[in-house]
Amino acid sequence: MRIAGSTVLITGANRGLGRALAHAALARGATKVYAGARDPDTVDLDGVTPLRLDITDPRSAAEAASSASDVDILINNAGVSTASDLVTGDLDTIRLEMETQFFGTLNMVRAFAPVLKSNGGGAIVNVLSALSWFSIKGANAYAASKAAEWSLTNGVRLELAAQGTTVTGVYLGVVDTDMTKDYDGPKLPTSMVAGTALDGLEAGKIEVLVDQWSADVKAALARDPREFYGAQIA
Repeated sequence: MRIAGSTVLITGANRGLGRALAHAALARGATKVYAGARDPDTVDLDGVTPLRLDITDPRSAAEAASSASDVDILINNAGVSTASDLVTGDLDTIRLEMETQFFGTLNMVRAFAPVLKSNGGGAIVNVLSALSWFSIKGANAYAASKAAEWSLTNGVRLELAAQGTTVTGVYLGVVDTDMTKDYDGPKLPTSMVAGTALDGLEAGKIEVLVDQWSADVKAALARDPREFYGAQIA
């Protein structure tokens, strides 16, 4: 899948990683880049086409598919983190995480699958997380929603293979965005993550592990969970 000459839609493209992905797609010669955002007036990147889009609303996703019927590559980047746990967290915020990461991504896939098919197959890229594979107190709702999105990614890959649509999952650690402003540890630059994600897409990868941390976490799935969590569990 080549970015050059393609039409790309990126959700959550008004800031952070989404904006970096839009910039990288333009730099690689995309013919058109749709920048999805709830408020298109917040899109400030020259060269993109702002698109009003609320991924949690199936009607909004359908309207976007009708307006952007020339899309070859759909990048599901939009997400939310509420710092909620599962046992004590507010259920409405937990549902918001699932509505955004899981059902929002699914809304976009369902709306754009026919568009991609009519345009020759194309590709879907889902921006996931190393938290698809482990849990952490203070962000367990986010981890659960990303685990669900990981399973979604694996599932729709099988369902869309017959129409020639490639489905790629991108897995990463902590990225330097507004979502992680309170995190004190090392952060990945958005430009690096965007470039690595698009490199993986163009190389035909179905999983892109952006950093060593993500690779190590995935490898840990084959081991006893007690080795990974240590003293955190009884």
